[in-house]
Parts: sequence; structure tokens; C-alpha cells
Amino acid sequence: MFIDEVRIYVKGGDGGDGCISFRRERFIPRGGPNGGDGGKGGDVIICANKNIDTLLDITSKVKFIAEDGGKGQNTNKTGKNGKDLVVHVPKGTLIKDLKTGRIIKDLKENDTSIKIARGGRKGRGNAYFKSPTDQTPRIAEEGRNGQERWLRLELKLIADIGIIGLPNAGKSTFLSRISSARPKIADYPFTTLQPQLGIVELEDYKRLVFADIPGLIEGAHSGSGLGNTFLRHIERTRVVVHLIDISSSDLLKTYNLVRNELALFSSKLSEKAEIVALNKSDILDMETSRIIAEDLSKKISKPVHVVSAVSGNNVKSLIKSAADLIDKEKEREEELSYLSLSTDKDAIGKKGLTF
Repeated sequence: MFIDEVRIYVKGGDGGDGCISFRRERFIPRGGPNGGDGGKGGDVIICANKNIDTLLDITSKVKFIAEDGGKGQNTNKTGKNGKDLVVHVPKGTLIKDLKTGRIIKDLKENDTSIKIARGGRKGRGNAYFKSPTDQTPRIAEEGRNGQERWLRLELKLIADIGIIGLPNAGKSTFLSRISSARPKIADYPFTTLQPQLGIVELEDYKRLVFADIPGLIEGAHSGSGLGNTFLRHIERTRVVVHLIDISSSDLLKTYNLVRNELALFSSKLSEKAEIVALNKSDILDMETSRIIAEDLSKKISKPVHVVSAVSGNNVKSLIKSAADLIDKEKEREEELSYLSLSTDKDAIGKKGLTF
């Protein structure tokens, strides 16, 4: 089962209490205080793990509480520190504060982690409070409580290209054609009930990760059909491949319906680089398919590819176009990053630094 959203409660372990104790040994008068400090509470750490693909493992447990620190003991023995609790999640997990909705951390890379709930501070024993004016302190600190909070974990698949379109546009068939992924394929709506990833190997040891996003229908942004549950997975992609069934009665309406749902969900989605392709061209002759594609291209002012996921016709050229567009998007991002860095440096130079 694919789970991409979960709510959990995390709490750092409580710090151990300090000890009140006095040294009592024969022939050693006025031994003085020897109560040790408590141990520090364990931290809760969330870590991105490459061996995990979904948040399913977390759903079996709601509360994640680290170990408490041990109490201090006599003879100046410090209590045992509580063990840290590591929660493993898949790469691409977004950690949000459930109450405020604030994004705490985006775990985009494997092995990245965050200390999400700090363990409580240890309590100091009475040996710590000995002073010239108080040789026999009878006080010790209690350990502090660990930090606690409710979180929302959202998984956003990290893929280069998202495949979008209405149900039965042929997205799953297309993914199975270009990769070794084997999503469920049938002739009824919503065959794909969860996102599927496929890796396409290219020349020069390059690879592209495609994500098959479950079909969108009108009103998906507000919860209709499969709703907006999976739209978040498109947000990380650089390019979207928009597949349209060439046999649709109104291709322009079909195209605009999906584009409108993306825009209503997030303006960033509608701004992503897009490749439009008419799928299932094997049901028509080549000339008819070409004429239909040219007509749609004029209406949307974009190139329109004609492919067949079943026969494989023009699929390789579509992948090549997608790879080229990915390279252009990477160059554009690098330029924007460079310009932003240059602007920051100029601003610092003009303003000057004060110490």
C-alpha cells in the first residue's frame, strides 16, 4: 500500500532527576554531598532512508517517544543518557508542524536528518550545589521534560518528469513501455490508484525518473475523483508530459481541463515546462493523426507529439525531447541561482559590513 501522508506525535525523552546523597564512610567525617547528575533524555531524529519508498511503516505507530534519562545516583554516579529514537522515512518527505502548518524540514536527499524533538536536560545532583557557604546542600534538580509536538509528514516523490492526463489517457501503458515499471493497466477509470515510478536509461549513463500520476478529472483540486491527493507529487518535477487520448471528442477541452486543475491547485504547477503528446495513435492512420496534432498545436501554441504507448511509435523521440527539455530547465535554474547570488553580493558590497 502506498501511503504519502501521515500524522505523528514525537516527544524527546525526559531528563533524569539529580540525586541527593551524602558520603557516609567510616573514619571519614563530614564526607559531604555526593549525589550525581541525572542523564539527558534521548532525542527524536527523523532521517531519510534510501531503502524506504512510502510512509506505510509509520502508520502502525502514532506516538514516537525517545527514552528517558536515568536518575543520578550516590557516589557521584551520573544517570544513563536516554537512547535517541530514529524515525526512518523515504527521501522527499516534507515535515510540517501540524498546528501551524509551518515547514520544518524538507528531506530531499538520502541520509539527511533533523533532530525534531530534543531530549530534556538532565537534573543536577546535590554535589553540584556545594559551596563554601553551604557544605551540605539538600537540594537537587529535577530533569526537564523533553520537547513534544505533533507533525504532519507529506511524501512528495522526487522525479524528473511527471506524466499527467485524464483517466485512461494511457499513462500507465506509456510508463510500462519506457521502463521496467509494471503498473496496473485496464480499460476503466482510475486504474492507477497510486503514483508509480519508472527509470529510463539514456545514453552517456544518463537516466530519467518518470512518475505516473493518477488521472485527474474536473474538480480534482478540490477533492473530486481521486482528488488533490497526488497533485503534490508533480511539484518536484522539472517537466510534465501531458498525455491526451487522440480519440477524445474535444481535444482542446480535454487539454484545458487538466491545465486548469493544475493552476487551481498551485500556480507553480501551471508554470512547469510541458510536453504535449497525443497517445493511442495506433487506432488511426498516420496522416489523420498528423492533421489532428497540427490542429491542436495551433490552438494551444505548443508543439504536439503523436505517440502510441502500445506500439511504441514515436516514444523514443518523445523521451529525447523530454531529456533535452530537462537539460534546458537545469541550465535555467543554474542561471537563476547565479543571478541571485550575484545580486546578493552586489547588495552586500553597496551596503558594506559593520562589526
